[in-house]
Amino acid sequence: MEEIDFTKGNGLVPAIIQDSFTHKVLMLGYMNKEALEKTQSTGLVTFYSRSKKRLWTKGEESGNVLKLEAIQLDCDADTLLVSVRPEGPVCHKGTDTCWGEANDGIGFLNHLDAVIKARKSEGESDQKSYVASLFEKGMNKIAQKVGEEAVETVIEAMDDQDDLFLNESADLLFHLMVLVQAKGFSLTDVVSILESRHKPGR
Repeated sequence: MEEIDFTKGNGLVPAIIQDSFTHKVLMLGYMNKEALEKTQSTGLVTFYSRSKKRLWTKGEESGNVLKLEAIQLDCDADTLLVSVRPEGPVCHKGTDTCWGEANDGIGFLNHLDAVIKARKSEGESDQKSYVASLFEKGMNKIAQKVGEEAVETVIEAMDDQDDLFLNESADLLFHLMVLVQAKGFSLTDVVSILESRHKPGR
């Protein structure tokens, strides 16, 4: 709190609200010291309303609250980056963001990739995760799981049960991400290949 420069904005600092999973920017608000303190103490993002001249907790009427994950201060100490988990639409117009964009789950893959990487380095434990157990079994088992899930996905693609197809697709993608990590790479490395192949306009 002591590091934040509230003087530039007459007691207020901009607060950029970002989804902690998708990294999508959701909205921009303003906080004074009291709003920041309430945000930290309650875990629900609270702003200072410049029009109403009072504190307001996002979602206090709609129920679409922003659950606090983390707060970062920029290099000039006068802007906050607030990572949140949104409960429902963020904009008062009913959209996911205040720019009318969809807050899709693609960015969640980055979060999942980081979780897989963390599980890869897990030590021995009675509560060992499924991912950690796969890494312990080695490359052959992980590759085998990818092959199994690929076959099951193809089988479900030939049927008309969408739920089964989507679930098998999720299993395939998940195990492929584990395999990529087992090979010492990350999702970013795979995306870089796709980006290099992309030819705009085609």
